[in-house]
Amino acid sequence: MNIRLGRRSFLGATVIGAAASLVACSSGGAETQEQARQLVIGATAPPAALDPSTNSGAAIPQALLYNVYETLVKIDSDGQIVPLLATSWNESEDGLTYTFTLQPKATFASGAALDAEAVKTSLERVKNDDAVLATLKSQLGAMESVTVQDASTVVVKLSQRDNDWLYYAAQTAGIIYDPDGIDSLGTAPAGSGPFVFESWSEGNPMVLTRNESYWGTPTVFDSVTFKYFSDPTAENSAMSSGDLDVISNMQAPQAISQFEDPDQYTILNGTSMGEVVLGFNHQREAFSDVRVRQAINYAINRSDLLQTVTAGYGTLIGSMVAPTDPWYEDLADTYGYDPDTARRLLAEAGYGEGLDLSLRVPSLPYATSAATFITSQLAQVGITVTTDTLEFPSRWIDEVMTKSNYDMTIISHVEGRDIAKWANPEYYWHYDNPEFTQLITEAKTGPADEQTEKMKQAARVLADDAAADFLYSMANLVVLRAGISGISENLTSESMDLTAASSTDI
Repeated sequence: MNIRLGRRSFLGATVIGAAASLVACSSGGAETQEQARQLVIGATAPPAALDPSTNSGAAIPQALLYNVYETLVKIDSDGQIVPLLATSWNESEDGLTYTFTLQPKATFASGAALDAEAVKTSLERVKNDDAVLATLKSQLGAMESVTVQDASTVVVKLSQRDNDWLYYAAQTAGIIYDPDGIDSLGTAPAGSGPFVFESWSEGNPMVLTRNESYWGTPTVFDSVTFKYFSDPTAENSAMSSGDLDVISNMQAPQAISQFEDPDQYTILNGTSMGEVVLGFNHQREAFSDVRVRQAINYAINRSDLLQTVTAGYGTLIGSMVAPTDPWYEDLADTYGYDPDTARRLLAEAGYGEGLDLSLRVPSLPYATSAATFITSQLAQVGITVTTDTLEFPSRWIDEVMTKSNYDMTIISHVEGRDIAKWANPEYYWHYDNPEFTQLITEAKTGPADEQTEKMKQAARVLADDAAADFLYSMANLVVLRAGISGISENLTSESMDLTAASSTDI
């Protein structure tokens, strides 16, 4: 979630991704040419709705952000903030004023002008519309006013410095919607990107088609189809048979060897923003004791877990920081595998005779596989775990995120810079640490050149306090049919950005 207290912040299956597909050309014929211009995308967890401003789930921006919807600035494949609908921007010395100069050629797919008034309408909607998700409101929360200086110039004033404001304006919170289509975003996404929404319904693929009037560099493909798979074996089979042409992010890395022929496939092994977390419900009595949290960290051999769940693909982490974050440092050894210490800590906390906990996980391959491994490991130190698999996204979101009806859970949080969610006691972990919250506040509102060090300090506090068991950061493991290019190795934003996707066959 991504309530969106941030449900977009996780994507069940992983950063799910996409796949690009190009059916091989044979000689001549209109049908062959049409097939050759299709892009078929294999994904895991389907969206639950279409409007990314009012509905949770990372699957929505993965398909629509940058492809159908655009923002003033975007996150590129290197993780840098670059121009998109704004040709340039200026930040005042005090960090309180951003002035954007708009792309003069930009229009919405409907043909309507994409001018400063349209930008003002979208940004103010995030601030003022109660239907917009809480996470998005929080991300742009420092925004005090949006002023139209002229048709091509927008001025945004903040109430206080926010060193993350521009970063979030480059993602879902900063989408510029066609004002004439806002009332129907739930059924007809209305943006300015190189693709337009064609169709989607529950249980069916999502189809995007080329925006024939796109203001920028057009896509080479006539259509994009996102196909969703709950079974990774079925997804791999679809790839092998030619029904899919890209798998992104592979849900069964153990099967990667079947795609190692370089004449047929290209494998991208990059990093993602997805932190896989064994989360604790801090409202439960057991988790109010740091010794219990530490014991669980010591009891799980995360290196072995990574081999079991992902065949070793991914990066061990010790806090809520992915390798793509500017303040990443290796904290994976904060709690090494030490079951004897785990037993001692549990005894000191009053659980020497044992501890019973529930583990409620989404019906996603990595989560169910990790749950089996973790249940076995915790049993060896005297913790009896009852595992319950919940349908994802709706039932898991309802039971875990909304109702907090769980002791422990496992999910991949894929929203960028989501460590800040630990500063919100109302979020579903219900973690409350004043020292951590103060550091996050100082990093966000203090001098920009101090942000990285403050965030590193915050990450260390979170790790030392064993706020969760931070298992690993997901690899962005992508398989492409040979000849397909323009898909980033690293997942640096909420989008599966297809704007540069191409093929040698076109």
